[in-house]
Amino acid sequence: MTDTPKPTINADDLPYRLCVGQMVINREGLIWVGRRADTPGDAEGRGTWWQMPQGGIDPGEDPAAAARRELFEETAIVSVEQIGEQSGWVTYDLPPELIGIAWGGRYRGQKQKWFAYRFIGDESEINIEPGPGLEREFIAWRWSRPDELLDSIVPFKREVYRQVLADFGPLARPIGG
Repeated sequence: MTDTPKPTINADDLPYRLCVGQMVINREGLIWVGRRADTPGDAEGRGTWWQMPQGGIDPGEDPAAAARRELFEETAIVSVEQIGEQSGWVTYDLPPELIGIAWGGRYRGQKQKWFAYRFIGDESEINIEPGPGLEREFIAWRWSRPDELLDSIVPFKREVYRQVLADFGPLARPIGG
């Protein structure tokens, strides 16, 4: 008995998954990041990576509404003021070893619209335990300085994060006081 070869999937034949990302900045100018939960078949690949909240846009959903929904689903954060929105979209491609595996093999990567928010609540509001019917996204969270962010992100997303930092980095500064 011989193994049947797995069909080759050409990434160029696959679409991008529509997604939103959120840069949440606290009063001290630090950025919220969560340590990704390692799960078998994870779309990002296994590792101890940190990232800002992000998630898919439902069919017909407005990106701004999706951003707030995803932020709440992943962090329970609602006490934010929107302070920025990227004018365009950014994309990243999955590495070859994840093509045909991540997101059920339906996408080559993600096309993302990013939003910046100022966190105006109390940290007791933040809860990374998933709600009913939701998958766990993060196992830990912390506030990060902008200059620490790129080193903690999965390598194939770093160009997107560079663009997000170029667009929103000036907003990551202390306020008040």
